[in-house]
Amino acid sequence: MLSKEKIHAHFLALANTSIARIEAALADLKESGANETKSTAGDKHETALVMLQIEQANFRTQLTDVQEKKAMLERLNPSIVTKEIRIGSLVITNKNIVYISAALGKQMIDANEIVAISPQSPLGAKLIGREIGASVDINGNVFYIEKVF
Repeated sequence: MLSKEKIHAHFLALANTSIARIEAALADLKESGANETKSTAGDKHETALVMLQIEQANFRTQLTDVQEKKAMLERLNPSIVTKEIRIGSLVITNKNIVYISAALGKQMIDANEIVAISPQSPLGAKLIGREIGASVDINGNVFYIEKVF
């Protein structure tokens, strides 16, 4: 039996793990940057320092993205069940199982492949407001709504 609470907790843990991984990478880059500034060997080290700064900026962007996804998940109450699909709904279709929350991709949970999508995604946007028995078409793929949690 699918548990929306367990699925929600799984994706929240996934976001926390991603945040920890990115923060560790940023700490490593900060340490590498400190070591680069100690060297005064010229252009080669200035280039290495600039590359480190670019990499840090990329990781900061990733960190902000994952933090926003985590914040979205934290605003949801997985115990709420509605007939109409909304943000926080777990939807079983003829093609897949989707958790409308934050774009965190596919995960195997209790032998079920669950796809966490944002409500702004093409499928998420079309599902919002629908009920069991309705269908939506995305690029010729018809998704029949079988169950909503």
